[in-house]
Amino acid sequence: MSAYEPESRVREFLLHHGLMQPAEAAVLTPLAGGVSSDLWRVDLPGRSLCVKGALARLKVAQEWLAPTSRNRVEYDWLHLAGTITPGQVPQVLAYDEQAGLFAMQFLPPEDYPVWKTELLAGHIEPTAAYAVGDLVGRLHAASAKDPSAAAKFATDDNFDALRIEPYFQVTARANPDVDDRIDWLAAVTTGTHLVVVHGDVSPKNILLGPHGPVLLDAECAWFGDPAFDVAFCLNHLLLKAMVLPDHIEQLHRSAQLLLEGYMQHINWEPAAHLMGRVAALLPLLALARVDGASPLEYLSPDQRHHVRDLARSRMARPIPAIDVVIDDWMVAARATTAGAPPIKEPAP
Repeated sequence: MSAYEPESRVREFLLHHGLMQPAEAAVLTPLAGGVSSDLWRVDLPGRSLCVKGALARLKVAQEWLAPTSRNRVEYDWLHLAGTITPGQVPQVLAYDEQAGLFAMQFLPPEDYPVWKTELLAGHIEPTAAYAVGDLVGRLHAASAKDPSAAAKFATDDNFDALRIEPYFQVTARANPDVDDRIDWLAAVTTGTHLVVVHGDVSPKNILLGPHGPVLLDAECAWFGDPAFDVAFCLNHLLLKAMVLPDHIEQLHRSAQLLLEGYMQHINWEPAAHLMGRVAALLPLLALARVDGASPLEYLSPDQRHHVRDLARSRMARPIPAIDVVIDDWMVAARATTAGAPPIKEPAP
């Protein structure tokens, strides 16, 4: 990767790949929101696109290093997903391994609002969650049948740096009394290789487009455990119940519909096995968003305390059924947001 200033590097990349002409003026606008990459909107005469480059050190308080080769991983995932669900991932336009950059379609925010922004504003439509589950399920099912997927996405080191270390191991060091449980969950997750996992199915990476959700930011893509994607997305819906007490019912229904949309596509393993792993991961992922390397910015100190207590109690006494996990969390969230202490033990 060149050491000279980023905007010059982006312009050179665009010229080299024929995405702009020498006589054209390009206006580069840095886009905020992510911690792992530099992202620019590039406005050219009559058109716009995005350029993305991975960072070696992520923009979080704790030191978090990750291989920049994930830029190629994301490019490969976008290419694969674009053949499975065209229109529900950005179209890729060019990739340059030496520059560490790729270009993709720009989707205007007025037509493609970010799901996280909509949720936190109280605009909660459970059918959007169903569509997200359906999209992830279709991607998983197709990749399970792809004979080349396991080799192309054998990115275990990348996934370890971006997910296992910051979410599992950092959380374990902050909670040594449950580190055996976390180590076991890490071993199960890293030892399961069934589908191409996106690795960051978060509302911040999902746009609600006019023709369904659009999934972004696949730097963590890995041929691994589909339970990670499902639990990762469900976790965000559960955590938002802590900050949106007037919308707990809609969030509860959203979680149920996300699972319903997803489960219709499971054909590579028994659904009960997969959902058991989802149920086991959820409390850990909740704890990771307060004690891991990437804590959620929208939780207050009191809400962090409640999430920590609730997640730790469920890790100490796991609930094996995913529907019971979701119901139990929503009951506890309602009690917490109503001013009552969080429920310490799972519902029978």
